[in-house]
Amino acid sequence: MRTIYLAILLVISCLGTSSFSQSPSIPIPDSVFIEELTWVEVSDAIVQGKTTVIIPTGGTEQNGPHMVIGKHNYLVKYKAGEIAKRLGNALVAPVLAYVPEGEIDPPSSHMRFAGTISIPQDVFADILEYTARSFKRHGFLDIVLIGDSGGNQAGQRLVAAALNGEWSATGVRVHHLSAYYPGRGDDWVISQGVSAEDVGSHAGTHDTSALMYLNPSMLRFDKMSQGSRGDGQGHIGNPARSTALFGQTILEMQINDAVDQIVELRAIDRR
Repeated sequence: MRTIYLAILLVISCLGTSSFSQSPSIPIPDSVFIEELTWVEVSDAIVQGKTTVIIPTGGTEQNGPHMVIGKHNYLVKYKAGEIAKRLGNALVAPVLAYVPEGEIDPPSSHMRFAGTISIPQDVFADILEYTARSFKRHGFLDIVLIGDSGGNQAGQRLVAAALNGEWSATGVRVHHLSAYYPGRGDDWVISQGVSAEDVGSHAGTHDTSALMYLNPSMLRFDKMSQGSRGDGQGHIGNPARSTALFGQTILEMQINDAVDQIVELRAIDRR
């Protein structure tokens, strides 16, 4: 019996090896996300002209009782991916999920709510700087900083200005996008008859609508209520006024405005 058992195992082993060795090669992934590519694929993409890299910065912060903490990271990855696809010659770096969110001790801003992660502004700037330096070393010529949160903007702007000054004699430029965030979305929603109070300024109709369109599982519909500064809920605005149609339009505005500004900056920053 033992001899028969060993013979069966040998046959199965041989069949498995033969099947594996004859399996077709897997096509090179058609992805714009660097983390989904091998280093060879990234190198080949640069050689083939994909010399723009987008560095998305999100944030790990509270968004009221109705919205998940990873909102910014999810939204900015989606939008950066769409921007890269429309540009046609860009790749997307992994999302920087840790950004300035307030003081830790004593806690301020979003750090007053469980789950938020905050780093100091100078640490955030250092991470951006050395991320950009890494991509310059690999051969990227246009390094784009896209921040999905208000606290990211100042650091991105400073890093872009400093590196562009240092690299002025080279062909490499760092672009901080100002047209992307917060964008035209809030004003557009107000033009549709929603009050400015309901639109709000944090986790209100803007981000809620975007998630309602892209991934409603990230929302808690039974927790949507008016929020105001200082009421302890964490959000400012009325997420219950959100719609998926609002979200679709807001996303398109941000993506299109970002693409237009990148095209413009790639040209004027080298004049």
